[in-house]
Amino acid sequence: MDRNLALEIIRVTEAAALASARWLGKGDGPSADQAATDAMRKAFDDVEFDGTIVIGEGERDEAPMLYIGERVGTGHVPAVDIAVDPLECTNSVAYARPNALAVVAMGNSGHFLNAPDTYMQKIAVSNLARDAISLEKSPTENLKDIAKALDRYIENLTVVILDRDRHKDLINEVRKTGCRIQLIPDGDVSAAIATAVPGTGVDVLMGTGGAPEGVLAAAALRCVGGAMQARLKPRSDADAERAKKMGVTDLNQIFTEEDLARGDDIMFAATGVTNGDMLRGVIFQKGGGMTHSIVMRARTRTIRFIETHHSFDGKPVYVSRDVRA
Repeated sequence: MDRNLALEIIRVTEAAALASARWLGKGDGPSADQAATDAMRKAFDDVEFDGTIVIGEGERDEAPMLYIGERVGTGHVPAVDIAVDPLECTNSVAYARPNALAVVAMGNSGHFLNAPDTYMQKIAVSNLARDAISLEKSPTENLKDIAKALDRYIENLTVVILDRDRHKDLINEVRKTGCRIQLIPDGDVSAAIATAVPGTGVDVLMGTGGAPEGVLAAAALRCVGGAMQARLKPRSDADAERAKKMGVTDLNQIFTEEDLARGDDIMFAATGVTNGDMLRGVIFQKGGGMTHSIVMRARTRTIRFIETHHSFDGKPVYVSRDVRA
């Protein structure tokens, strides 16, 4: 894939972030998500590629756009598979919480796991702790081994866990190890990436979150050099059956980041909607706004942070001009 395509995709995530950020703190997550989805879909029309959505807003009968199987782009080469989350952490926008992102990942055809919309157990770390993690081990064993790999006292590790009732036992066990814990209301994609980006203060992601988000996180970790293990945790027999129909024959299989996002032609882009560990959120100014984004390529391990100043007078039609600061 052309490296310039990565910068084109930033325009797509920026459009989604700018549109959804208008709903910050208004308590209306669905409207924020719809705004992001509408803007992202329209922005894709200007990208020179033949894209197929493989992870998106759901099946065709569940979502009017960015549904699984939808074709986006101009239809010209290259042909790529696309995983999207127009608004990761919808509630973070609705209630002005951190770590909301607009996310796009791209890879060659067939290189992303067709992840069903169910749960996935995950552990993510930086490349330095790659050989220390295993979902076959207990959380305590993993954290002790991660501390050794990072040459750190275990008490100084920071573990990010989604604040959910299902994680009560996990949280208690991690606390007994002495590790520091950062509980987050949403946003394990950004937390997974943060484990591998220097300066975020995040060392480990643990717990169970969405399977599609796991694939997005894996794509990012392939680009930045992080490590991840994951295993599907279907919520019902229907989820398990759907996973099998999508090609996952062994529900106990442990996936690495290379299983979830294969090959070197992977690109990942995200724009912050609200402030987070890795990216700053959208700031509206008179006549425009400012966004903060990250774009990465697996082949070169290049990581770019991009600060963009937008003038709404010159923006395409998919960015609303009625935003005023």
